[in-house]
Amino acid sequence: MLPQEFLQRMEQMLGTEYPAFLESYNEDRYQALRVNPRKISPASFPEKTPFHLQPVPWEGNGFYYATTDTPGKHPYHEAGVYYIQEPSAMAPAAYLDAQPGEKILDLCAAPGGKSTQIAAAMQGQGLLISNEIHPARAKILSENIERMGIRNCMVTNESPQSLARVFEGYFDRIMVDAPCSGEGMFRKNEAACEEWSTENVSICAARQLEILTCAASMLRPGGRIVYSTCTFAPEENEGTISRFIEAHPEFSILSVPMYPGMSGGVAAWTDNPADGIASTIRLFPHKLHGEGHFLAVLQKDGDPNVSYEGYAAGGEEKGLSPRDYSEYTAFAKEFLTAELTGTMVNFGDQLYLAPSHMPATKGLKVLRPGLHLGTRKKNRFEPGHALALALCPQEVRYTCELPSDGRDIRAYLNGQTLNYSGDKGWYLITTDGYSIGWGKLAGGIMKNHYPKGLRITERE
Repeated sequence: MLPQEFLQRMEQMLGTEYPAFLESYNEDRYQALRVNPRKISPASFPEKTPFHLQPVPWEGNGFYYATTDTPGKHPYHEAGVYYIQEPSAMAPAAYLDAQPGEKILDLCAAPGGKSTQIAAAMQGQGLLISNEIHPARAKILSENIERMGIRNCMVTNESPQSLARVFEGYFDRIMVDAPCSGEGMFRKNEAACEEWSTENVSICAARQLEILTCAASMLRPGGRIVYSTCTFAPEENEGTISRFIEAHPEFSILSVPMYPGMSGGVAAWTDNPADGIASTIRLFPHKLHGEGHFLAVLQKDGDPNVSYEGYAAGGEEKGLSPRDYSEYTAFAKEFLTAELTGTMVNFGDQLYLAPSHMPATKGLKVLRPGLHLGTRKKNRFEPGHALALALCPQEVRYTCELPSDGRDIRAYLNGQTLNYSGDKGWYLITTDGYSIGWGKLAGGIMKNHYPKGLRITERE
């Protein structure tokens, strides 16, 4: 049951379009996935899977899949070949237009859809900081960053205000997928419908303005913010953007191309609309194949000077000297064929490869300071699951290929050992050529190192 006050407001907003909007709630929702270009090109992906795919117009790596498809149960999901993501939710990060080598912040990042989309555009170059204020959701975010094999991401668990004190004028681009009343997800999420109220809409709008204000201070001159919500409420969309522009006249709304089915923002839906509010973008479920969404592309005035460098308040992470990670060096010499570049850092006995020039972690709640390489143990090194997912077969000495449609890959994901012949040592387990985990061979038995918390007992 949709809230009556919500329906009354939508009827006032949409007029003659309202019946079509209401009818959309009786239709099946569209589902999509986004290919990981670090694993496979979107051009070759359709022919390698059993899914029924159609392209998502606004995201080159995105595909709709049929209701009969089950991509979440395919081994490719565990291998990070794709990320299952609501199609409308792919639009904001596409408009962020992230570039390789930039410093980018995803300020409200859980569960990680937009962060992993941004990382794909960055092509492993530059620094991505993915932040989530809620600890449990930050953990899920970190797990998704790992599954997609991302090497250049630092995951933090901070408030926007805390980050703003450290990163003044630091970032080239910032994604603000703001917490909202969730009206656009009513068809997908019944809980959002049950929790809705006009009071919560106002609470969300106030919070959104605070978050945007923090983001503004962290953006360099000439930089870009993309603000997005999954709600229809004008108070949280045109209203929040207009109030932000009024308080921050150094920002303007960029006019960007729209795809078929997208609509512009409506000035009449808010008091004192900002100039250019019609250039914001709305996605309605009765106009396109996706749920409700809103986004605005904002640009800060000015240009960075020639010598521009964004400096974090704590400076850069200094890293370890080679003698402090000798166990990893020995492992890499024996089992890897590629040299991984970055800054080596310790978290206890855990070794990470941080992106070059990563900000110092001291004083920040950091869940993942880059790529987790593994665990330093006495006189040996045990590689981590994240390292396996970040590697490709060409970067390791030994691989063990398990076809995605065979029994062995299901046995592996279940935690079972396998019979295998070859030189003893660490093997990158692959499925159809995509890395999925580690195994260690000795005496014709491949010991399973797939993490216990990820093991799957039954698969279709």
